[in-house]
Amino acid sequence: MYACSPRWRGDWLSEEDAEKIFTQLTGKIQASPHETHGIGINFGLHVTGGEPFLNYDLLLKVSKIAKKLKIPSTFVETNCFWCTDDKITREKLMQLKDAGLDGILISVNPFILEEVPFERTERAARISTEVFHHNVIVYQELFYHLFNQLHIKNTLSLEEYLQKTPHSLRFVELLPMGRTAYALGYLFKKYTAETFFGISCKEELTREWHIHIDNYGNYMPGYCGGISLGNAMDLNSLLQGIDLTQRPILNAVVTDLKKLYQIGAEKFGYNELRGGYISKCHLCIDIRKHIVQQSDEFEELRPREFYYHIED
Repeated sequence: MYACSPRWRGDWLSEEDAEKIFTQLTGKIQASPHETHGIGINFGLHVTGGEPFLNYDLLLKVSKIAKKLKIPSTFVETNCFWCTDDKITREKLMQLKDAGLDGILISVNPFILEEVPFERTERAARISTEVFHHNVIVYQELFYHLFNQLHIKNTLSLEEYLQKTPHSLRFVELLPMGRTAYALGYLFKKYTAETFFGISCKEELTREWHIHIDNYGNYMPGYCGGISLGNAMDLNSLLQGIDLTQRPILNAVVTDLKKLYQIGAEKFGYNELRGGYISKCHLCIDIRKHIVQQSDEFEELRPREFYYHIED
């Protein structure tokens, strides 16, 4: 969704910026309905990436900041690459818990299995349960159990995995957006651009739950990679509203994708993809990518690095 890649520069969120953002989020984050220190996918504050454990010192620092500001239901998402032995895994998880982190989400799916040995995922799940007890989310549990049943310990390519369980791909939450549109578009039926005219993304861009703030401070709604509603360093100002006359791309996306297509075609020479599009998100992102390659005038098309790496 967010075009993460080892080819990005290491532009880590600074400790100072994290504190600025967290301070403005204080009092605005809904805790898990079960308990203040419980966790849930769409509640509290989750630290993610990319992979947060690539910068463990920073992860430890932001956990302490969240605790100091009494932000509820904090947890980290990880692919478990770092869980190379029991000692290291237990030490880091205990340090994070002592720093104030409430729990952990362990990502499990066939794409992570290509790069991360499953024995590390198993280790993370086992030791996380010891440390955080019920505050452990394995996402998706279906694949965790399937990999166990197949007695997988190391990595496995997507092709090899699908040979073993050819029907399991339908259980992957493979959202038709971001890099998926380019790397795995062959799995989907495709449509003309006109199919999506008259449709907007207003619901996705105005939803009140599960938003992301990236390492550059962009307030990113829903799963819409490459679109920024504004600067989360000045969240209170952003919450006063957005002047869409100053954000023409954003205005087009929340009213009618036909307008976005017209901007791309008439002002920037965009041509419809011959093979078609797998979703409205694919059409939207392909037009935006084309525009960013030619112009830096649209503040809402951030971070620009997203567009440079979308087809990595």
